[in-house]
Amino acid sequence: MVTQFRKGRKSRSAARFGPRYGRKSRKLVADLEEKTHAIYDCPQCGRNKVSRVSSAIWGCAKCGYTFAGGTFIPETSIGKTVLRSVRKSLEAK
Repeated sequence: MVTQFRKGRKSRSAARFGPRYGRKSRKLVADLEEKTHAIYDCPQCGRNKVSRVSSAIWGCAKCGYTFAGGTFIPETSIGKTVLRSVRKSLEAK
């Protein structure tokens, strides 16, 4: 007996919207939700335990370190740029 497998797509978080709102909008929502719910590295202890507490508040489940970051990701590109220039100015002194 031959078993048939359905070739389907893996559904993402925005599949709950069905065909509504358009493909691009649903893709953007799914990408943002994946980034938001991901687990990141802690800047204090280095472990992979940082998750989102609330909007722009991130906390490490291991060491309890809480810090402010971006709304959807803990470290924004602008924040990285500022940190780089601060380190550069400290090295110059």
